[in-house]
Amino acid sequence: MNMIDPEAERKEILRHYRRLLRHAKPFLKDNDAKIIKKAFNTSVEAHKDMRRKSGEPYILHPLAVAQIAVEEIGLGTTSIVAALLHDVVEDTDMEVEEVEREFGTSVARIIEGLTKISGVFDYGTSQQAENFRKMLLTLSDDVRVILIKLADRLHNMRTLDSMPRHKQLKIASETMYLYAPLAHRLGLYAIKSELEDLYLKYTDTETYKDISTKIRQTRSARGKFIKDFIAPIEEELRRHGFKFNIKGRPKSIYSILKKIKKQNITFEEIYDLFAIRITLDVPLEHEKAACWQVYSIITDFYQPNPDRLRDWVNTPKANGYESLHTTVMSKSGQWVEVQIRTKRMDEIAERGYAAHWKYKSDGSGGESGLELWINKVRDMLENNTANALEFMDEFRKNLFVEEVFVFTPKGELLILPDRATALDFAFEIHSQIGLHCLGAKVNQKLVPLSFRLRNGDQVEILTSQKQKPNEEWLDYVVTSKARSRIKEYLREERKNKSEQGKMMLERRLAYLKVPETQGNLNKLLAFFNIPSVQDLHYRIATGHIDIKNIKEVIFTAQAERGASMLEPKSFDREVQKIRGVTSDMLVIGENTSNMNYKVAACCNPIPGDEVFGFESEEDGIEIHRTNCKKGIELMSNYGNRIIKAKWTDQKELAFLAGIRIKGTDRVGLVNDLTRIISNSLRVNMRSITIDSHDGIFEGNIMVFVNDTGHLDKLIQRMGKVTGVLTVERFD
Repeated sequence: MNMIDPEAERKEILRHYRRLLRHAKPFLKDNDAKIIKKAFNTSVEAHKDMRRKSGEPYILHPLAVAQIAVEEIGLGTTSIVAALLHDVVEDTDMEVEEVEREFGTSVARIIEGLTKISGVFDYGTSQQAENFRKMLLTLSDDVRVILIKLADRLHNMRTLDSMPRHKQLKIASETMYLYAPLAHRLGLYAIKSELEDLYLKYTDTETYKDISTKIRQTRSARGKFIKDFIAPIEEELRRHGFKFNIKGRPKSIYSILKKIKKQNITFEEIYDLFAIRITLDVPLEHEKAACWQVYSIITDFYQPNPDRLRDWVNTPKANGYESLHTTVMSKSGQWVEVQIRTKRMDEIAERGYAAHWKYKSDGSGGESGLELWINKVRDMLENNTANALEFMDEFRKNLFVEEVFVFTPKGELLILPDRATALDFAFEIHSQIGLHCLGAKVNQKLVPLSFRLRNGDQVEILTSQKQKPNEEWLDYVVTSKARSRIKEYLREERKNKSEQGKMMLERRLAYLKVPETQGNLNKLLAFFNIPSVQDLHYRIATGHIDIKNIKEVIFTAQAERGASMLEPKSFDREVQKIRGVTSDMLVIGENTSNMNYKVAACCNPIPGDEVFGFESEEDGIEIHRTNCKKGIELMSNYGNRIIKAKWTDQKELAFLAGIRIKGTDRVGLVNDLTRIISNSLRVNMRSITIDSHDGIFEGNIMVFVNDTGHLDKLIQRMGKVTGVLTVERFD
């Protein structure tokens, strides 16, 4: 290791500290600078012997987090202090009480929210999910906890290079699973995009590099295009005396990739690689009128696409986002998205929640969508009896939602998540109305519970005291309030039924003169092949098991067989647990025939792909690609069941991979393709489907290959066939 120069390090730390103060200066009040200095010194002292993985002094991390909180989120003194101290309680021997004494309650509360829980959970429940839940609980006291947590996560993602590979994957997946959606919901678009891009950089490095290179190469052409596009608009805006600023900004790498995948197109075909943003400087009371006036100026020059007009000026998004978006046709035949907003709206769009506070000086703003959302989260947390993983799932469903605006019979507006049904609406009004909901009238027409609401619907709920929820209801609802109330009801119902069944069974056993011992109960479970006693009780009560079928013979005959019906499974699990912990790396392909593993169908990994193993309860170990959609969820929720895995060199095994081809149709084309596949590389083809219309063909071919190298060779060869335009792998 190179020698550390303490003097140079001291200077470096001070440089970061001064930069922080420079950014904080505009809002510092009487005593603030002193408090920040004290927090800085406390943190330096506490972390003085610690270093980060990269070798730099640890204090640079809290400083960076504080810097992000001020500069990129726009938080104030309390948050700076909390950010500077955010790891002190967790990593050093300073206690929360000490922080409270020195820096006051609100800082201490925030830090407590940021300090993770210690303690071990059962094998299989996720420590991670519990951490998130704890963190979200503090959200309802102080949203700054989450904002600082986001700043902390952003800095960790920016410095992920120095981490070992499996840590990179875990941290990146968690970020994608929870933190990016949170940033989105709190309106922090810049941070959300950066987190997504960084996730891509570490899980699918090839694609990331590929797209960023293409963006770089097309930069100057884009610049010229934007200049030509905005010239006439600028002139006209000046003529009308507007104070404004226009800039073109490229879309994030992740959102470009999402488009390519979703619409199944190439990079070159994406029309809105960038958006043009016009920011106006006008007083609050003229905002709406000004935005629409600018809209009419733009559409004088360029033809708008009427389906792509989005008016978030009149009805802001739930995270407070306000802006007017239109997509217009440029002179060169390209669609361009134009966003029109004011300076105030722009700040809210970039800084989200923090900017709301700034503009609500007198508190007369009424409840913003965001506060309503935070109240919802609070409600969700307080009434949630589900386990942490279920809860996480619910919570995420509520993060990325567009919304529908619907009205009660009296004309009050309710905002529900997209895809919400009449049943969600009923629960939104009141749990009791939800639990007894029979159906609804939407715009005066009778509709079933599962009816999906649309913008502007007026909904009246019909109830009946006789109506009771059933399992099927869970398929109809999307709001977490409705889901958790229905689940709660069903759980209660099940408990009551089990009690009933228990008494029926006791009576039956007494009648048969069979003692109610654990051994006898086990024989019953084995006979009916049921996992738990409670299940047995429930099935007796609901008539799934006829009580008359419980006969003496069950307890006397085949006693030997019954004893360990349920044992082997848990034994296997123990073995897996031990194996997962001791052998650090699962090597796929060598002598793994004795290991119980299978290749996941969701992403079809083949040798050469970067992969990880996941211990599943049923199928032993599943192998996933590191950039697999489902993998994100597994890595963030069950970090303890992830196993590092890599392929060995093997030639004799064949793996299924999909290839998608596009090109111009001609006679004999399919023949040429299939010849290449079968002759040149001894690849076996499983299926081929080719659609052609208007002289263009698209085909999907499923082939068996040995590894990524083999597949790449095949793709290159197919690309050389006359008439073939693109060849790519798909999952």
